[in-house]
Amino acid sequence: MIKERYAGEEAISSDQMYTIEDKAHNLIGMKRIYMMENAGHGVADFIILKFKRKLRGKQIVAICGTGNNGGDGFVASRHLSYYYGARLRLVLLGFPNDLRTEEARINWEIIQKMDSIETTFGYEINDEIRMSIENADVIIDGIFGTGIRGEIRKPHSSAIELINKSKAYIVSVDVPSGIDPNSGRAHDESVKADATVTFHRMKKGLLNNKKYTGVIHVEKIGIPHESERGVV
Repeated sequence: MIKERYAGEEAISSDQMYTIEDKAHNLIGMKRIYMMENAGHGVADFIILKFKRKLRGKQIVAICGTGNNGGDGFVASRHLSYYYGARLRLVLLGFPNDLRTEEARINWEIIQKMDSIETTFGYEINDEIRMSIENADVIIDGIFGTGIRGEIRKPHSSAIELINKSKAYIVSVDVPSGIDPNSGRAHDESVKADATVTFHRMKKGLLNNKKYTGVIHVEKIGIPHESERGVV
């Protein structure tokens, strides 16, 4: 049984999290690529525990944006495919050239060398993507995370609508897509997750928002405590 894990630490804003990550990366040497690996592995472990390792043959669909939230979804897909024999499909809402960080590009390139994960990308939600979402047993929401800015447009809004209509178990990466990580305000199209795996510390916008977050699990991703000095 999955239980909510929240140690009662002070919740932080997205700006605080960015500063903590920057300090860890630039001053301490805990590189972002390591954070992404630990984050994605944590999402995979959460799903493995939820399904008690009985994932063989299940259809897992990761819906990913072009930022680091999507990169976390790439890593989670890799771990789930390798160890537990699930059927994995990864949908990138954009093109590989749109990937915004080196860390996301590195993990996308790894996925491209794996024949155990089917990949689809582009700016449209075609029938193939629609069917894969409708038939999914598990959906990983890696669209926005804390990186949401402004109005949500297609194909992201269409993907969120399909995710919410599905009967799958929905796991959001860091923050349900469409939820403001600081205020908790929901956009017109926001993912209603069964569980949210957030990283390092609770985010302020996740508090008292169970309609969208579901169970919240705070996953430590190896960021040294020293990175918080002067920030929290």
